[in-house]
Amino acid sequence: MSRIVIIGGGPGGYEAALVAAQLDAEVTLVEADGPGGACVLTDCVPSKTFIASSEVMTGYRHNDRFGIRSAGLDGVTVDAVAVNNRVKKLALAQSADIQAKLVKAGVDVIHGRALLGEDTLGHTHQVLVMPHQGGPSVRSGAGAGRSDGAMYSIEADTVLLATGATPRVLPTAKPDGVRVLDWRQVYDLTELPEHLIVIGSGVTGAEFASAYLAMGTRVTLVSSRERVMPHEDADAAMAIERVFRERGMTILNQSRAESVVNTGEGVLVTLADGRTVEGSHALMAVGAIPNTAKLGLREYGVDVGTGGYLTVDRVSRTNVPGIYGAGDCTGVLPLASVAAMQGRIAIWHAMGEAVAPLRLRTVSANVFTDPELATVGVTQNDVDANRVPARQVMLPLTGNARAKMADLHDGFVKLFCRPATGQIVGGVVVAPKASELILPITMAIENNLTVDQLAHTITIYPSLSGSIAEAARQLMQHELQ
Repeated sequence: MSRIVIIGGGPGGYEAALVAAQLDAEVTLVEADGPGGACVLTDCVPSKTFIASSEVMTGYRHNDRFGIRSAGLDGVTVDAVAVNNRVKKLALAQSADIQAKLVKAGVDVIHGRALLGEDTLGHTHQVLVMPHQGGPSVRSGAGAGRSDGAMYSIEADTVLLATGATPRVLPTAKPDGVRVLDWRQVYDLTELPEHLIVIGSGVTGAEFASAYLAMGTRVTLVSSRERVMPHEDADAAMAIERVFRERGMTILNQSRAESVVNTGEGVLVTLADGRTVEGSHALMAVGAIPNTAKLGLREYGVDVGTGGYLTVDRVSRTNVPGIYGAGDCTGVLPLASVAAMQGRIAIWHAMGEAVAPLRLRTVSANVFTDPELATVGVTQNDVDANRVPARQVMLPLTGNARAKMADLHDGFVKLFCRPATGQIVGGVVVAPKASELILPITMAIENNLTVDQLAHTITIYPSLSGSIAEAARQLMQHELQ
């Protein structure tokens, strides 16, 4: 029987563990915080739960346009404690569900930490496990674990490193959990910030800025680039930035934060050009660093690339046979869906199953702002730089009947296809629930569908998804000209 040790219980780790158990391996999963890892307990699940509360607030905006008379946003208050308690409760419930699934599958779940031990001869690897004393480790099999906190070792045929990442800390802007916060600390606030200064306008910064703005907090977003979300589709990012500004957000473009100080009564943010911004709280959203520093990788001979990321190939292998990597610690693409697939692929490969290498061209991604921004496949940058030949169309939602009914003024559908064949190769959606609307485009790319095939698909009328088929029809018409 194969012995597999997985270090890290996030999506990359627990999905891999389930696959390994299904293939009758003896599996030990070591996780410091709890099943689901940071993704479930402090990052993705909590942030999206928090955003769900902000969406309820958004529903009160401009009710009079629908003929509904109410006090509007002025008559609605947010109980920050109740919101944050719900966030934490749902995160713990999701973690418990994952643990139950792992235990039922026969996985040994160890609450603690682990690292690679001494290099061993042959085809096994030594893993040193340090269980948290009194921690909720669950023994599903006959492993030789301990619960008294004493270190012990496991010999494994395969080791998967899925240790995730941690919020990046600037030396001059260290979070204190009181007024200077990282995104894992906001759920301990007992009141909404009066004026939140968000440092960093990437995906995380934009999502929290959007959510707090919807809840009635005054928000200033500090962006070091010309626009928010600089790595996203330019048309989409500019559309969302326009919405932010229209709703009252202050955006400081091309402004880099030099330092953030807790003044006792608030925060003082000093920008690189000498300007200062004062607020009640600051949220640091300046990226993440991989959790690879204390795993004994270099001593074991495992290649670590720039920034501390594990170097892995498309089947999740490191340079050391039997050692695999998955998730944010690899720097491949920081998405839970990608981490999970990397983990599954690693186990399938390690156990000799048929496996297809990871393909990023069919991976869809979403930014949970309001409106949302979803993308898949070829990007506008690829087309503009002539890296990928493609025809394109961008169809505003303003002409969509369902959008008119819902009073939606912002958003669009963009499609890319091959010039000669019409094969769909990419798409962008800016709309409420774009995370759901991107699926038909993703399926079209995955299955090599053409704009003709998508155009001939009958859609619900009225529906936002109808704009996807309409965009395909417009590309088809271009093809016929």
